[in-house]
Amino acid sequence: MSEQVHQRAGEASAVPAADRATQPGPDVGPVPTEALEPEPIRVTGTMFRRAALTPRMLGLLLVFLAIAAVCARLGVWQLDRAVQRAEINEAARVAQQQDAPATPLGDVLAPRATFPGDLVGTKVEVTGRFDGETLLVPGRIGPEGDVGFLVLDRFVASDGTGVLPVVRGWVAEPAAPDPAAGEVTLQGFLQAGESFERADLPEGQVGAIAPGQLVNLWGGPMYTGYLVVDEPVDAGLDRLPPPTLPGGGLNLQNLAYALQWWIFGGFAVLLWSRLVRDEARADAEERTGDAGP
Repeated sequence: MSEQVHQRAGEASAVPAADRATQPGPDVGPVPTEALEPEPIRVTGTMFRRAALTPRMLGLLLVFLAIAAVCARLGVWQLDRAVQRAEINEAARVAQQQDAPATPLGDVLAPRATFPGDLVGTKVEVTGRFDGETLLVPGRIGPEGDVGFLVLDRFVASDGTGVLPVVRGWVAEPAAPDPAAGEVTLQGFLQAGESFERADLPEGQVGAIAPGQLVNLWGGPMYTGYLVVDEPVDAGLDRLPPPTLPGGGLNLQNLAYALQWWIFGGFAVLLWSRLVRDEARADAEERTGDAGP
C-alpha cells in the first residue's frame, strides 16, 4: 500500500511544470462588465461654472436666451389673442341676447318647476302687475362696476299662474322709485334663483334673490328663477346687462398655444444647461485621461 502511494506521488511530480501551468484552473465565472466600466463623473458646481463661462457656452447661452425670449413673447401674444377673442365672443353673445325675440314666460318655465341651467340668459316676455313692497339687495355690482343695490319687486302674472321675482334695475343708494302701476308687459332675461343667505340687514333689504325665502314674504306659487328687466327700465334706475352664460371665458385654443410657447422657451434654457453639463463631464474625463499612466 505504501509503495502504491509513493508511486502515484512520483507520477504527479513527473508532470512538467509547463504542462501543469497550461492545465485549466477552477471556473470562477465571467467578470461582470459593470465592474470594468468606470463610474460616471459627477459634475460639481465648480465644474459647471467653469464650463458655462467658456466663450462657446456663453455664445450658446445668448442664442438660447434669444429663443426663450421669442417663445415668451409669442406666448404673451397668444394670451392677448385669447382675451381679445373672449371679449369679442362676449360682445357678440350680449348682442345676440338683446336682439333675440322674447319668448312668453309660460312657454319655458312654470311656477315651482325646477329651473334648468340652459334657461340662464333666455329672453322672455311676461304681462302682469307689480304688487307689494320693493326690496333692495345690497352689495351688488352695477353696470359701471360700482357697488350698490338691486331693486327687487314682486310681480304677479296676469294669467294668475304665479309670483315672479323681478329685478327692475340697480341703484347706488338705498332708495328706489316705485314700480309702474297697473298692468305692464316686461321683457328681460331669466336668471336662476340664488341660495338663501342669513344676514342682519335693515328692514326692506334681503341678502339674496332666493325664491325659497321670498315665498315666505310674498306667498306663492313662486317661480324658481327671477327676471332681470331689459325694458322698460324705470327712471332713476340703471339697466343691468344680461346674465353671464356658462361656458364663457378665455379662448382655450389660444390659451393652449400660449402654454406651448412658454414650455418651448423653458426647454431652450434646459437644453443649454444639459449641454454645459456634458461639456463639463467631457473636460473632466479628458483631464482624468491626461493624468493617467
